[in-house]
Amino acid sequence: MPEEPPGAEEIRVRFPVDDEELSRLHAEAFDHEFELTPWSERLARHSRSWAGAFVRGRLVGFVHAVWDGGKHAFLLDTAVAPDMGRRGVGGRVVAALTEDLRGSGVEWLHVDYEPHLEGFYRRACGFGPTRAGLLRLR
Repeated sequence: MPEEPPGAEEIRVRFPVDDEELSRLHAEAFDHEFELTPWSERLARHSRSWAGAFVRGRLVGFVHAVWDGGKHAFLLDTAVAPDMGRRGVGGRVVAALTEDLRGSGVEWLHVDYEPHLEGFYRRACGFGPTRAGLLRLR
């Protein structure tokens, strides 16, 4: 694929999700085997909003925010196609999602991340530092 200039993608919020397309992006971004996931159903049921980046119709970036039904939402599944990494795509989908959540009743947007992603979430996306815990259940 020829290199696209930064910002050449189209950002869409709460777009109709193609389960296979998003499952493929997720598998590529997180380097795991493809598994068809019912994203449309999952997002409709649990997410307050989601955003995607598209280049020539191809989904190349995605993020969503699950919601507690009140003032808190949680950023999940930030994914960028490996061939589109380090071009600001992730930051732009997070910004679009954040903007869509403003005025929705959500007051706090939480995110947990591994240490190597601190620069992205703190500097590129504006999240402040906080401590969190994690317990693997399986």
